[in-house]
Amino acid sequence: MKIEFKMIEVCAVGGYSEIGKNMTAVKIDDEVLIFDMGVFLPAIINYEEEGKDRSALDREGMIDLGAIPDDSCIDDWKDKVKGILVGHCHLDHIAAIPYLAERYKAPIYGSPFTIEVIKRMLSDENRKIRNPLKAVNINSTVRVSDKITAEFINITHSTLHATIIAVHCRYGTIVYTNDFKFDNHPVLGKKPNLKRLRELGKENMILLILDSLYADIEMKTPSEKVARELLRDVMLDTECRDSLIIVTTFASHLPRLKSVIDFAHVLRRKVVFLGESMMKYTMSAEKCKLVNFSKKVEIISYARHIKRKLNEIEKNRKKYVVVATGNQGEPDSVLSKMLDGRLPFKFEPADHVIFSTKVIPDPINIANRNSMEEKLRERRVRIFTNIHVSGHASREDHRDILKILKPKYIMPAHDGRKKQLFMKELAIEEGWKEDKVLLMDDGKKVSLIL
Repeated sequence: MKIEFKMIEVCAVGGYSEIGKNMTAVKIDDEVLIFDMGVFLPAIINYEEEGKDRSALDREGMIDLGAIPDDSCIDDWKDKVKGILVGHCHLDHIAAIPYLAERYKAPIYGSPFTIEVIKRMLSDENRKIRNPLKAVNINSTVRVSDKITAEFINITHSTLHATIIAVHCRYGTIVYTNDFKFDNHPVLGKKPNLKRLRELGKENMILLILDSLYADIEMKTPSEKVARELLRDVMLDTECRDSLIIVTTFASHLPRLKSVIDFAHVLRRKVVFLGESMMKYTMSAEKCKLVNFSKKVEIISYARHIKRKLNEIEKNRKKYVVVATGNQGEPDSVLSKMLDGRLPFKFEPADHVIFSTKVIPDPINIANRNSMEEKLRERRVRIFTNIHVSGHASREDHRDILKILKPKYIMPAHDGRKKQLFMKELAIEEGWKEDKVLLMDDGKKVSLIL
């Protein structure tokens, strides 16, 4: 009698011992899929703060720096990789691609906007890779091999074209959802495809790999519509008649940028985006016909042009809303350079600086933001912090996705053991047995019993 063994293995390459460096490999029989290839941004910021040039670093240098995943843990799987599947366009999910992707003779799949951002990132860094870049329309499926298909399902997050990836194989379905939130009132983009998720929950759901960043926060993450109202309140209902308004947020957060533009127009002010990443994400989105900001906004990325524009703004500050990079206090951001005198600009008392973001809870980020805010206080500007809602699911969203998908195994990702334990606690509350919640560390492999 012939006995057929079912074999699925998972390797937590990165993102299971820290916030960032997201990368997971799944081996189904003799074929491997990789999910995401991200960086650990604080390591890069710290390196560049010391005046060092990252462009000279190769894969080994970036691994030694702690900036990208150490993928040597899947060296024995390298020749089996059939596809690199990318969930969305944030750097902690895509920015290791220039260093790691060519080790694998496999295409890179992602939503149209995600692929466009990857192309622009490679161009900006003057890097080339041999991997084909394949855009997959939202809510559609691509055949990765004769045995495996991958479905890119629309989900909401703090950017556009974010996806939950469902991998279908002969044993059932594996779902990768790292990052997500359930926002039924998005400011820009489509609602989550809950209909399709509920359909998947009726199938043989083997494994759910999910973002556990806020598994300890006992709430449902509010809609982006709430952040829009917070911005409306600060921009339209505070006294700012003769003052400059500066907003800083993530350049990839296109829904947030839309709200800033809308309220600036109510104030009859011109909007100026300053910074390379503002250009990168806006132009990528426009190429995908997701936004049309450049008809309403002046977008400037080169330093000499920024200097010239800041000189104009100083003379007519009450006519402008400036959106500048620097929400985490990054030393090389536009806002930091304005404060340090590297870009010529004089802040005036009563200028408004709005942080439409939350500090990413890493010691380097916290220190940089504290330093930036102290410099702003010295200039007696009005500071508005946490004008923001998260793009990440909280505990009650996690509860919902567990109820919807009903996976056999749960693998918490996107943070270390502390947050994984909160997710395990929730799963046990909902009826899962302890051994069905897989707690991982970077580099660890596990075989699933099917």
